[in-house]
Amino acid sequence: MKNLFIIIAICLFLPTVSKSQYLEFGIIGGFSTYSGDLNPTTQRISHGEFRYSVGGFLRYNLGSYFTAKFAVSAGRLSARDYDSLDPARKARNLQFKSTFIENALSLEYNILGYDPIFMTKRVSPYIFAGIGMVYFNPKALYNGEWVELQPLNTEGQGLPEFPARKPYKKVAIAFPFGFGLKVALSNKFNIGFEAGVRKTTTDYIDDVSTTYVADEIMNETLGPISFQLANRSGIRKETGDIRGNPESNDWYAIGGLTMSYNLSSSNKYGKRKRRGIGCPTF
Repeated sequence: MKNLFIIIAICLFLPTVSKSQYLEFGIIGGFSTYSGDLNPTTQRISHGEFRYSVGGFLRYNLGSYFTAKFAVSAGRLSARDYDSLDPARKARNLQFKSTFIENALSLEYNILGYDPIFMTKRVSPYIFAGIGMVYFNPKALYNGEWVELQPLNTEGQGLPEFPARKPYKKVAIAFPFGFGLKVALSNKFNIGFEAGVRKTTTDYIDDVSTTYVADEIMNETLGPISFQLANRSGIRKETGDIRGNPESNDWYAIGGLTMSYNLSSSNKYGKRKRRGIGCPTF
């Protein structure tokens, strides 16, 4: 009886692996948006401006239900206090834009199962989660030109008076998760839609995190450009005045339409299946 259960388990498991393992490559194009200290409202889940994103991905389909994916995405994130619904943020008057580049590895779960090779399961929603790295480079408009903010140390990073404030890196870890939909047009071509958010390990995608440094220190130590881009409110700031919220890191989101191509054929896998080990019938 024990051996019979083992044989049945193998017969149930093997078809989902042997007939569905294949590579797939594709592209995605759509939107990107940001959530952080320059949100238009005080709600954490609110977004910044919608911008564009593009990317490419390689999937290794482990079976009908699980897929490993490596993806490279790029796009733009931006927001400005001028558009805020919160009077205090509008008065702060900060802004940023940033190009981002993301590399991520994730695992997808096809909720209904997905098998375009044999065209038996042609449509499935899916969820995914993973880990990646993101590069960003916030800039602000100054005298008609976009100036990189990280070298300006707008919150006093690197100053001896503030040893705990280290210059931030322009690379952070990102944790993508979200959902999508896959549709097989044939055993070769797929289309779909995907949307996901990214929780990051940085609070400086927007160059805003903690408190102001006194105007005179910024102006005398770091220079007039750092001073003017650190405090755009027109109101004198003292060290410790609130500039951002260091209690939560920045997020961003990517979404769009997908198109992909399967690097296999149903004939190839069909022949392999017929040559495989048969399972007993009862």
